[in-house]
Order: sequence, then structure tokens, then C-alpha cells
Amino acid sequence: MSDDSKQIRILAVDDHPLLRQGIAGLIADEADMTLVAEAANGREAIQQFRTHRPDITLMDLQMPEMSGLDAMVAILGEFPDARIIVLTTYSGDVQALRAIKAGARAYLLKNSLHKELLGAIRAVHAGRKTLSAEVSFQLAEHSAEESLSAAEVRVLRLIAEGHSNKEIAALLSMTEDAVKGQVRSILSKLGASDRTHAAMIGLKRGIIEL
Repeated sequence: MSDDSKQIRILAVDDHPLLRQGIAGLIADEADMTLVAEAANGREAIQQFRTHRPDITLMDLQMPEMSGLDAMVAILGEFPDARIIVLTTYSGDVQALRAIKAGARAYLLKNSLHKELLGAIRAVHAGRKTLSAEVSFQLAEHSAEESLSAAEVRVLRLIAEGHSNKEIAALLSMTEDAVKGQVRSILSKLGASDRTHAAMIGLKRGIIEL
């Protein structure tokens, strides 16, 4: 094909072969795109990026061995001009913000790939940034809220793992009263009705992962 040099060269990174096949199918029908490589985890992603230097990398966040976020940070550390589109099943605003701060040019939900992927690839290739509508809403909805401190995130993670205040106090070498104070602050900041509700919100928004 004579216009190969003009094609957008794409690397697809996801630990689910079916999703990679779906992406390959979408790209195969586009004259201005070509899938140059695939990877199943973060480590492979870095190797494939070095080998192929793709124009666009589609990066899943939740993968075994090495997360997409860690792989993205590593790739951008070595190749600051890399254009990475994050793919995820989570619309959580905290996770989205983390990826964007780390350098992602776009953040798309997997359930809307067939509608949004091709447009996002072209937009990012043209130098623009793009967010899934649902993610934009989440970011806007929570933008004015006070975020949890690192200490509160640690407490929230232990709550989600099923620990009592007493156990958390022992694990973090704090008094039980100090833990209770942090739990009150967490509930207030998250607008949660109780500890279980706070843990659910934390997981949904990507503040914590189990």
C-alpha cells in the first residue's frame, strides 16, 4: 500500500485476547490505521514500544505482572513524546486523574470502545486530548471535593479489607481514637453513610484497589 507511511501505527496492550481481537477488528477496517503490535501486560508493552515505536499506544490499566499505569510511566520516562490512550472498565475519577497526571492523552471506557476508539485515536494523533463522556462527568462531579490524605487512603484500604478500627489502630501504630477521627473524616469527604459505603465508594472511584 503506497500510503503506509501516513498510517497511524498502533500498539494494543491488554491481558484479554478477546479485547485485543476486537480492537484489531476495528482498526483493520480503517485505511489510515494499522496495528503494529500487541502486548498482554505492562512489561511486554514496554518491550513492544521500544521495538515498534508506535504513534499511538492503547493501554489497559488493570493487568497482571505490571499495571498499565506503571508501564505508561516507564514508557513516557524513556519516550516523552509517546501518545498513550488508557482503556479501562472503571469510570472512577481518581483513577482517571492519576492516569492523566501520569501523561495519558485520552481515557476511554471499554464498554464504549466501538463508539469512541477510532475518533480518540485520530484526535490524539492530531495532538488533542480526549475523555470518555462518563469519565468527564465523574471528574467534574468530584472536582470541588477535598481529596483524602495518604493516611486516610491507608485507613480506607484497611476498612475495605475488613479490618475493625481496633485492628487498624494496631496495624498502623495509632490509637483507636485517632483511627475513629480519620474514619469520620473519610465518611465526611466521601459523603458516605457508613464504613462499608465508604469502602464501596473508594473502590468505585479508584481511590483504593483490592
